[in-house]
Amino acid sequence: MNNNKFVGKVGVGEVITYIVLILVLIFTILPLVFMVTAAFMDAKQIMSMPYTWIPSKKYFTSESRTFFTNFQKAILGNHGEKIFFTNLLNSLVVALTCSITTVLMASLCGYGLAKFNFKGKTLVFMLIMSTMMIPFEAIMIPLYLVASKFKLINTIPGLIIPFLVSAFGVFQMRQYLLTFPSEYLDAARVDGLGEFKIYYKIVLPNSTPVIATLGILSFRNQWDNLLWPLLCSQAEKMKTVPLYISKFAEEKQTDEGALMACALLASIPMFILFFSLSKYFLGGAAVYESRKG
Repeated sequence: MNNNKFVGKVGVGEVITYIVLILVLIFTILPLVFMVTAAFMDAKQIMSMPYTWIPSKKYFTSESRTFFTNFQKAILGNHGEKIFFTNLLNSLVVALTCSITTVLMASLCGYGLAKFNFKGKTLVFMLIMSTMMIPFEAIMIPLYLVASKFKLINTIPGLIIPFLVSAFGVFQMRQYLLTFPSEYLDAARVDGLGEFKIYYKIVLPNSTPVIATLGILSFRNQWDNLLWPLLCSQAEKMKTVPLYISKFAEEKQTDEGALMACALLASIPMFILFFSLSKYFLGGAAVYESRKG
């Protein structure tokens, strides 16, 4: 009886919404499923039509060793240069550093723009936001000339410095901190806390959802960054994972299984970061809405 009442309450619009969401979910995870399954196949099975989503058992036998072959090729490269882990480390250093500096600088700037009143505050905020309108392609050549002048080409600082902070991060932190209760800050000032202690002990601990979201987005942007490392890193040892995959895909003898294995290995750090911080930013929207209300 209760089940019938529950079914009766579900409208047609909700059913359609669930169907659309399920279809979007399927189309979203389908490329990931393909990448994972193809990493355990050889090129012949990958290119077969119709595509078989489950790897054949023969690829896991001691005679075949397809699993080990694909990942071995991905790590060693087509010419056995064994530079994958070096490029992976470069990407990790760049992405982690940029995400940390973006969170710190954007939170400081967003805190100042959200909770302090000073002359020209709106103008400063609009100038910061206007930089988002400039495509990176428009400034990459002048940026390259500056980096070359300061001898930052083929260096880790050269990959990091242009992305220490982002205008979007400032915007995101400001919008979140606008909803932060000013009464807590005033009470802390009455207790004698300085502004940096207020920022460190009160603002940051209570901004975990937006910090996690900004950190993940910043990490992903630098992890996927191809254009700037393509200009700034000519030496093989200074390249990043996207450049390694791009070069790996361009080689004539690259097979699809090894390429999918390479993509899977490159995706692991992003998956680890996402699932590690997901509990923080998944509830961020609910916190933001509750504060608005």
